[in-house]
Amino acid sequence: MRYMVVIEEGPTSFGAYVPDLPGCIAVDESSQEALQLIQEAIEFHIEGLKEEGQHIPVPHSSSSFIDVQA
Repeated sequence: MRYMVVIEEGPTSFGAYVPDLPGCIAVDESSQEALQLIQEAIEFHIEGLKEEGQHIPVPHSSSSFIDVQA
């Protein structure tokens, strides 16, 4: 499965989350490290859902960029 990940830059770190997997988040000092951690978090999250016999959410989120004049 391929899940969309959102990366947000904060004052001192980068946060990553997966809209299709509520509660699946990661934080690190660099965006690359946050991406690596969210990969692990997604795998761990799905493994936990499987162990509990819960439904694995099908990815359905997408993203787009809109250009505007500012």
